[in-house]
Amino acid sequence: MAHDHSAHSHGHRHEPPGYGRAFAVGIGLNLAYLAAEAAFGVLAGSLALLADAGHNLGDVLALALSWGAAMLSRREPSRRFTYGFRSSSILAALANAIILLIVTGGIAGQALGRLIHPEPVDGDVMVWVAAIGIGVNGATALLFLSGRKRDLNLRSAFLHMAADAMVTAAVVAAGIAIAVTGWGWLDPAISIAISLVIALGAWGLIRDAFSLALDAVPGGVDAAAVRARLLAEPGVTALHDLHIWGMSTTETALTCHLVMPGGHPGDAVLNALARDLEERFGIHHTTLQIELADSEETCVLTPEHVV
Repeated sequence: MAHDHSAHSHGHRHEPPGYGRAFAVGIGLNLAYLAAEAAFGVLAGSLALLADAGHNLGDVLALALSWGAAMLSRREPSRRFTYGFRSSSILAALANAIILLIVTGGIAGQALGRLIHPEPVDGDVMVWVAAIGIGVNGATALLFLSGRKRDLNLRSAFLHMAADAMVTAAVVAAGIAIAVTGWGWLDPAISIAISLVIALGAWGLIRDAFSLALDAVPGGVDAAAVRARLLAEPGVTALHDLHIWGMSTTETALTCHLVMPGGHPGDAVLNALARDLEERFGIHHTTLQIELADSEETCVLTPEHVV
């Protein structure tokens, strides 16, 4: 069996140095804002503000869980946890999605009741409180701006917070409309709209997290292209037992048996192949077993249905 160790030397797999402070600042800003937003939402009678506060609670949990998972993923493997705690990021994503759905469902239920029995809403308070939220979410997004191109976790945090700033802008628009027209029904209506946006995002997160938990091929990896690349390697006549899965939300692993009747190609060739798989497909952890096919007995794992 040839195991490529060179892929472990790259540092982009986890949170880059220095971003722990960015996570801490982002969590602090959003925690302070959601407390104020929830309080003013109650005082102004605005479900839209409460809905957005629930959304920001999800942001705080998402940042905290992502940060915690990143810290756990650095722990060394043990005899029991031979991959360490890399997959904790998958559990964090799943927990985030479930919490978001629970909070959003409660807010949407209250909003439906408000549509049937409207209550007065202070549109001015909605506007200035939500406007502060745009600044908070925007500032948090900027904390991850510089690292978004080289790290998937940071890019996810950046896009999440940037999207939140746009959602909060919708609350500002609703507040202005209520202040001008007096249409109180706009508040529960925008609450339901925000809830739907959150629910759609949470559903996608649950789907992706479940797929990773079940060792599915990560969404950004073309399994057919990976198979073709392995078969194109000089000396390879066939392959089987190909598996591609996510070790975490940022790391992809691959194992495969390569049939090479001409003999073992050497560690340098296998290391070069592993580096190519990382550069082309983002596969960081490659394990290849070479079979010489020098007997009539075939590998028990050759049939596609056998795992």
